Amino acid sequence: MASTRSALLPLLLAALLPLSFLLGTSPARAATAADSASACALSGTTGWSDEGHDTDYSVFKRPVGTIKVAMIFVDFPDAPATESPADDATQLTPGADWLWNASYGKAWLDITQHRRWVRMPHNSTDYGYQRGMTHEQHEAYVKDAVTAADPDVDFSQYDMVYVVPTKNASAISYTPTYIYEPGTEGVVVDGTRIKWAVTFGQDMWHWGKKLVDHETAHTFGLPDLYAFDAGDDAHRFVGGWDVMGLIGGAGPQYFAWQSWKLGWTDDRQVVCRASAGSDTVQLTAVEYGSGTKMAVIPTGPTTAYVVESRRAVQADTDLCSTGALVYKVDSSAKTGEGPIRVMDARPGATPASGCRALDDAPYRAGESFTDSAAGVRVDVLSADGYGETVRITRS
Repeated sequence: MASTRSALLPLLLAALLPLSFLLGTSPARAATAADSASACALSGTTGWSDEGHDTDYSVFKRPVGTIKVAMIFVDFPDAPATESPADDATQLTPGADWLWNASYGKAWLDITQHRRWVRMPHNSTDYGYQRGMTHEQHEAYVKDAVTAADPDVDFSQYDMVYVVPTKNASAISYTPTYIYEPGTEGVVVDGTRIKWAVTFGQDMWHWGKKLVDHETAHTFGLPDLYAFDAGDDAHRFVGGWDVMGLIGGAGPQYFAWQSWKLGWTDDRQVVCRASAGSDTVQLTAVEYGSGTKMAVIPTGPTTAYVVESRRAVQADTDLCSTGALVYKVDSSAKTGEGPIRVMDARPGATPASGCRALDDAPYRAGESFTDSAAGVRVDVLSADGYGETVRITRS
C-alpha cells in the first residue's frame, strides 16, 4: 500500500502563514547579501558525509522531488513475527509527512508497504547486528532481505529500500543506513543496484517517525551531529536543535545550513558576509519556508558562523527557548566529530524542567555573540513573531 500526501497539507500551511510568506514576496523580509552566497558555501574535505556544500550525488541521493521507497518486512527462524506488518509500519510512515514539511515541500517519500513477512535465511543473532558492524556485514543483511522479498517486489521501481524487522527480533537492535560503496559488487536485484537502504531496528519503537528522517537524510549526505565519543553528553555539540543530532530533541527542524546544502533553501535566502563589513538582516524563522533563512560569516576555507531564527511552530512546537541561534560549521569535521556546534547564549544557566543543556542556547533581542579572534560579531537588534533582525559584522 502506498502512503499518500495529505490533501489538507497545503490548507494547513496556508492557515499558519500569511500569503506573503507562502509566496516568498514579503518586502519586509527581503535582504541583499553583501557577497554572493557562493562565497559562503564551504567545501567538504572528509571524502564522505560532512557539512560541505559540494555533495557527491553519484554516491548520495539527491533529496528533491518524489523519492520512491520499498518498505519490506522481515522475520527470522529464531524470531518469527507474531504482529501485523501494518503495526510496525504505523510507527514509521508518518516520517514521510514530517520530511515533506521540514523540506518546505521539496522532498516527498513515496513509501510503498509490501505487507507480508518474508523469512530471512539466517537467525537474527547470526548477522553481527550491533554497533560497530562492518559495511560488509550490513550489506549481507540488505542482500538477504531483498533476495527474500524479491519474488513479490520489483525493486527496479524504487530509489531505496526500508527493511523493517519483526518486533520479536531483539538482536536487530538499532537502525543504520546502507550506502553502496562505488567500485564494489554491492547488491543487485531485478537488474538494478540497491544504492540506499535503511535497516530499522528495535530503536524504532523508541524514536518513532523521526528516525525515518534522521536515517534517510544520511542517504542525502548529511552527517551525524551527535558525538560518537559520547563522553559526559553525546549531544554536547548541538543538543536537540536538529534531527541529525538528538532525534527526540525539542527543536528537530534541520538547521538552515543543512537545508541549504540539501537544496531546500536557495541562494536568495542566504546573506553572506565574506568580506569585511556589516549587514543588517531580517531573518525569518527556519520553520517557515520563505524569507531570509540565515546569515553566514565564513572564517576560513572550511569554517563559518551561521545565525538563524527559531520559533516554536511546526516541527519545533516543543521548543524550550526561541530566538537567534548561532552555530559554527566546520566542513572538515567528520560525521560524529562535531561538524556543527551551537554557541550557547546561557552556558551557566540551569535548564528548565523537561529541557536539557543547549535548549536555551538562542540569543535574544539586545544580546550579542562575539568571537574576537575570528573577527565575528552578531548583534540581535529586535524580534517579532516570525523572526529576528540581526546585525552581522566581520572585521
